[in-house]
Amino acid sequence: MVIFLLLVLVAVALGIIGAAADGLGHLLAIGIVLFVADVVFITVRGARRLRRRPIR
Repeated sequence: MVIFLLLVLVAVALGIIGAAADGLGHLLAIGIVLFVADVVFITVRGARRLRRRPIR
């Protein structure tokens, strides 16, 4: 969970810097890609945990 939160903070920081600074739009794109990858990672991790629970 710590890695997830750290990556979200990095993505937000890159997005803010990319949006605010002129000519650094690529940082905004990297921040968006990083955020999407992070959300996919946490979704896949959560889906794996659901399958391991025994049905009673």
